[in-house]
Amino acid sequence: MTISARAHELATAAAQAAADKKAQDIVIIDVGDQLAITDAFVLAAAPNERQVLAIVDAIEERLLELPEKAKPVRREGERGGRWVLLDYVDVVVHVQHTEEREFYALDRLWKDCPQVPFVDRDLADSTAGTASAE
Repeated sequence: MTISARAHELATAAAQAAADKKAQDIVIIDVGDQLAITDAFVLAAAPNERQVLAIVDAIEERLLELPEKAKPVRREGERGGRWVLLDYVDVVVHVQHTEEREFYALDRLWKDCPQVPFVDRDLADSTAGTASAE
């Protein structure tokens, strides 16, 4: 894996922010060996434009709260709310409407690249609580 520590921090924070806003199909892909311009992609989907934009806002807020604040150097697609791209240089975040996610299938396009494990902490906490209650 070629993902840097900073890229891993940004990607997991972005993925968790998306999960907190109920994003679907969250995936982190290590594209560093294939692309010289970034280390990782974060992919997330939502069923409507309003939720896409809410997820984007949550990601931006979360990354600004990190000890080494991060602001996107480029932001595209916000007007339509169907596919918003946030470019943090080390990480590029794609938040797509579910239909775009299925049609463009970026995770299949980059299937030769390794995925970075991500587990929603809320799901991990609820699973741990269920396991300890048994």
